[in-house]
Amino acid sequence: MAEEPLPFEGLKVLDVSSFVAGPAAATILGDFGADVIKVEAPEGGDPFRNFHTSHGVPQHPVNFCWELTSRNKRSIAIDLKSEAGHAVFARLVQAADILVTNFPPPVRTRLRLTYADMAPLNDRLIYASLTGYGETGPDVDQPGYDATAYFARSGLLDAMTYEGASPAFSVPGMGDHPTATALFAAIMVALWRRERTGKGAEVGTSLLANGWWANGIIGQAALLDAFLAHRPPRSRPRSALVNQYLTRDGRWISLAMAREEKLWPLFARAIGRPELIDDPRFTDTPARRAHGAELAAILDPIFASRSLAEWEALLKAAGITYGIINRLEDAGRDKQAVAAGAIRDTARPAMPRTIANPLRFDFADQRQAAPAPKLGEHTDAILREIGASPAEIAALRAAGAVA
Repeated sequence: MAEEPLPFEGLKVLDVSSFVAGPAAATILGDFGADVIKVEAPEGGDPFRNFHTSHGVPQHPVNFCWELTSRNKRSIAIDLKSEAGHAVFARLVQAADILVTNFPPPVRTRLRLTYADMAPLNDRLIYASLTGYGETGPDVDQPGYDATAYFARSGLLDAMTYEGASPAFSVPGMGDHPTATALFAAIMVALWRRERTGKGAEVGTSLLANGWWANGIIGQAALLDAFLAHRPPRSRPRSALVNQYLTRDGRWISLAMAREEKLWPLFARAIGRPELIDDPRFTDTPARRAHGAELAAILDPIFASRSLAEWEALLKAAGITYGIINRLEDAGRDKQAVAAGAIRDTARPAMPRTIANPLRFDFADQRQAAPAPKLGEHTDAILREIGASPAEIAALRAAGAVA
């Protein structure tokens, strides 16, 4: 039996976006077989090409930021500000299935890159729009990053702030990848509709909307004017059974006993302290919450008496809900992440493993990650595919319309 092709083989995608959230949506499409063409300005290209030198990311000779979000893509360098360059781009749009952009609305208008500009060129085009703060409203033109729109504006950082402390900073790109997955989902809905109607569409999402969705439980409470005080320190937790503890070998374990009435007696026996079950301070959930600091003070030396491996074996055997707080240097050695497909091998010797997108199908696997493209690496090949002759390509290069 012939091997089933990847689900998006034959789809042409124009990635006309920068940094992370927009490009990462196109990355998912490419992972499953789409031909993704990265459209970049001749001067410098996507600024994300240089993000690996930022102070906010680990320094390494491999440009891992670019490799992660630009795998399995081809690059064409076009000056969209020039008439000749825009004409070339229009020909690409006519042959495309999907266009992904996250340029701010004023930039789209200036470059004639709005949906109103694109739709007349291709009535089957799916135009996927990613914005910081949405398509309407007073801040529609404001540039947004995941740190500002996803985390800060949605209240996520405030919800994670410890009592008396300054707000935390988000990790670079942490909100971008989930937002990219949401944009991918919007594209899938439009593709399904196009299968039924033959019509293209404009779809989109925003970092702000995804931040609110991620913060949905606390955010929904806030809409009802219900608020939690900032997180108390771990020595005075809201619940000692949903708390973090340090093991003998300097590792942290996170308890997450949401079903604590069922798990509390099992846990007390597992840690060798069955007498705590009937201790009047801890007999039920309200009592344990009221005496959370006392219970945490009891549990601290207990957890400090054993290694992480010992606690893993003990808690697993007892059926207790917990998690290891992985150090970043340990994350790459997580056998479960590898077995579950979250970490995969690449075709790039300098970066032999990478983070997979989070989707799984029983009928198709993700492509092995191929090297990300150099700026304009595929310009000539892509131009030939849309019918440009050698003389035309030479003239476009001479005019600076492409590079």
